[in-house]
Amino acid sequence: MKRFKLWMMAAIFVGFCGSCSDTEEDASSDSGDFVMLTDVVPDAILEIRYYGTYNFVGTRIDGYEEPTAMLTRQAAFALKAVSDDVKQLGFRLKIYDAYRPQKGVDNFVRWAADIPDTLMKKYFYPDLDKSVLFEQEYIYEKSGHSRGSTVDLTLFDMDTEKELDMGGTFDWFGPESHPDFCGNPETGEYTGDNSKSPSGRRITARQFANRMILRRAMMAHGFKPLDTEWWHFTLKDEPYPDTYFTFPVKNTKK
Repeated sequence: MKRFKLWMMAAIFVGFCGSCSDTEEDASSDSGDFVMLTDVVPDAILEIRYYGTYNFVGTRIDGYEEPTAMLTRQAAFALKAVSDDVKQLGFRLKIYDAYRPQKGVDNFVRWAADIPDTLMKKYFYPDLDKSVLFEQEYIYEKSGHSRGSTVDLTLFDMDTEKELDMGGTFDWFGPESHPDFCGNPETGEYTGDNSKSPSGRRITARQFANRMILRRAMMAHGFKPLDTEWWHFTLKDEPYPDTYFTFPVKNTKK
């Protein structure tokens, strides 16, 4: 009888764990609380780099079925407030990436492990040996983007009809992308200190100031910056801090 009771308890425990796993998987594949970004910020410009081939991999990334952007409802409405602010300065938001499915992150990990594949090296990581991308934390097995409240973006100048000059491209792997490159992002002071650049690159005072315009606008509406990428921001009060979603990037309203 004692053995039977132990067996029953074990069976119940296994069944309980199985149901928890199913629930977690169901949650990660459910896009119900996500919105199409342009439904909330209709004048946002989308240039979804991972849908195309001009990215550090050089191919379309897994999980990007359409060139659109998705975010949690909370992040999208916070971004709408940012958009309203920067429009008064003559800018629109240009989006490079928003929600990123876990399978897209897995694609990056496979690519990073394929050391001979350096198709896009001269465009995105000319100063780095590809073998150090994991070690120097350019590639991770998990990304905040998969939680749905992180966005990569820049500012678009409505007068010049061009991106605001930030002194560097999106997804540049190097210290030149750090918010503190050539300046102090906490004070907004330009120092010109380019000592971290392996090739002596430098951004101008104007380019640093442009990065600060984006940074301040995002932080004013609840987004926190990343210390290695001037274009990357995550909603502080993100609704899913521990869930990495798996559904693809596509228009859910069709």
